[in-house]
Amino acid sequence: MVDESPFEDVLLFEDGFSVPDLKWRELVFTGALRQDGEAWVRDPARPMTPFARPGLLPEGARFELRREAGRARLRRLPPSS
Repeated sequence: MVDESPFEDVLLFEDGFSVPDLKWRELVFTGALRQDGEAWVRDPARPMTPFARPGLLPEGARFELRREAGRARLRRLPPSS
């Protein structure tokens, strides 16, 4: 049986996801996400946090960050050319 509790406050959207600020800070602190210009990208060399669902942060994906009422909303950006 899979423990769903780490995932219950991760909100999925068609174009991305939203996490509470505490989980956002964990992603940045561990280096799982790093800033690249205006976008945020997954750093595959760094460990992923336990709340990340499979496919949530694929390698090479770029995200736009927007802060919303104590949450971080990450919207996937089109691939850069």
